[in-house]
Amino acid sequence: MSKRIRFTAEEFLQRREKTLNSMAEHGMDVLIVSDPSNMGWLTGYDGWSFYVHQCVILTENGDLYWFGRGIDAAGARLTTSLTAENIIAYPDFYVQNPKAHPMDYLSGVLIEKGFGAARIGIEIDNYYFSAKAMQSLTKHLPNATFEEATGLVNWQRAIKSETEIEYMRRAARVIEKTYERILDVAEPGMRKNDLVAEIYHASIKGTEEFYGDYTAIVPLIGSGPEAAASHMTWDDGLLEADSGMFMEIAGAYHRYHCPVSRTLYFGKPTEQYRRVEGTIQDCIEKTLVTFRPGMTCGEVATTFFDTLKKHGYEKDNRCGYPIGLSYPPDWGERTMSLRAEDDTPLQEGMTFHFMPGLWFDDWGFEMTESIIVTENGGECLANVPRELFVK
Repeated sequence: MSKRIRFTAEEFLQRREKTLNSMAEHGMDVLIVSDPSNMGWLTGYDGWSFYVHQCVILTENGDLYWFGRGIDAAGARLTTSLTAENIIAYPDFYVQNPKAHPMDYLSGVLIEKGFGAARIGIEIDNYYFSAKAMQSLTKHLPNATFEEATGLVNWQRAIKSETEIEYMRRAARVIEKTYERILDVAEPGMRKNDLVAEIYHASIKGTEEFYGDYTAIVPLIGSGPEAAASHMTWDDGLLEADSGMFMEIAGAYHRYHCPVSRTLYFGKPTEQYRRVEGTIQDCIEKTLVTFRPGMTCGEVATTFFDTLKKHGYEKDNRCGYPIGLSYPPDWGERTMSLRAEDDTPLQEGMTFHFMPGLWFDDWGFEMTESIIVTENGGECLANVPRELFVK
């Protein structure tokens, strides 16, 4: 078996069976999976090929196929256990050609396999499936019925296996090392891009035992007034004395993520920073215990928001989301949300990025944890000091 295959055949079979059961519940004969995280979860496929059209096809009888660009078929052979017959490559003629589309070719494959009039599930609303792809399928499969299946595989991924959790623990060791490096080198007058270069080096170097994979989101840093914007990236500006900077970064291992955000202050922190630090620390402590099986996402969120309000603050966005296996541009799993309206019950083995960031008019503060749901409440994957860093 290739060392690039990260899970046992038994685990992949269990994943396939779970997905087939959900397909049956939704009346689907065929599922077309174009989200690379879902492709990887079902087959193990791993490659930077999601900039072209690709997918995994699962049929009602359990047949599983990889479909992608011809030059990427070698990657499918190296990272999956699919047979040669189940690795379907389309000619390069279909790549970024306004006169042809890869889904034209896929339609022919489905007709050839007897699915020209099937009920086909499509991940219609994700980053990797275009309107043009849908137009092609509906044009070339006029007898098929298309069903919404955007989150179908994502929901099957919600409860992590022991191996998945182990990979996330290894990612946690990587993010711990990354923060050690940040605290060693960050200083006023340093260019932001130089700090990010250090973050990249540390997060990819990892530890002596565990390498660091590339993360689904680039390092997000907000320094000084720019900390009011939650998703700023770096430039060549200088880190300033007597100012704060949040860092939203993650460690990754075999594509499994452990995000941890912290805030660093250069100089003597102002009272507003110390007050928010204490507030978020209290909110996290009181909320961690609610990450137990049977609690709902809404109940967890309400605990956080009620505690935050008692301290005199309000937050108008969710405070967390599920995490695990992911590819750019996002490390969230796009299913549940930690918001009051979400009544999804938690189950043991679910994993979340608990994200109590606060952004104000001219500054911001982040202190977050990656959480495993356990019988005893939320277990933090990483051991990064939960405090305002000061240099």
